[in-house]
Amino acid sequence: MRIDIVTLFPEVALAPLSDSIIQRARAAGVVEVRAHQLRDWSTDKHRRVDDSPCGGGPGMVLQAEPLFAAVAALRGPLTRVVLMTPQGQPFKQALARQLATDAHLLILCGHYEGVDHRVIEALVDLELSIGDYVLTNGAIAAAVVCDAIIRLLPGALGDDRSPEDESFCDPQLLEAPTYTRPVQYQGMCVPEVLLSGHHGKIAAWKHQQALARTRANRPDLLP
Repeated sequence: MRIDIVTLFPEVALAPLSDSIIQRARAAGVVEVRAHQLRDWSTDKHRRVDDSPCGGGPGMVLQAEPLFAAVAALRGPLTRVVLMTPQGQPFKQALARQLATDAHLLILCGHYEGVDHRVIEALVDLELSIGDYVLTNGAIAAAVVCDAIIRLLPGALGDDRSPEDESFCDPQLLEAPTYTRPVQYQGMCVPEVLLSGHHGKIAAWKHQQALARTRANRPDLLP
């Protein structure tokens, strides 16, 4: 898989992807990730890429010209163009799995008051939001999306079974609590069922605990 990120802050987009599991996946050739400076496609002598919004209002808007040029330079026949924006559809695990099957993602990062809407109308395949809040720039959101997608690629994790047994594998359940040694710590003990070796009882306990955790933290997920 190849991922290209177009942003005013390439270093912000790449920083979370340059260590630990994701960096190892990049080094192993599981994924190629590149971040590009949007100003490189500006024709303005001062490398400006924004202007005030038509019709008035606060802030600045990313202009169409540099974004059109960036997409023209980077898009291929198998590219999906994604825009990070608070107005996008919610990013969820099921969508991460879908995007992990793409050969090439081209992620455009919004900034200021957003992008000229002609970019969305003509170029963007998917508007994406990581939550109901506003960030200072889309590079942070792009890094979150890349992390969630890359870890699903074959060979990215130490055990390919890991993505099959975690929160949102079942879209209506969070993951059950987990424990490790020592068995006793500050008067708290690992539940005996997890030490029993009885796989059926352990599976039933995990399901009950997942339901309880989902009711407590994310009741909106339950039918």
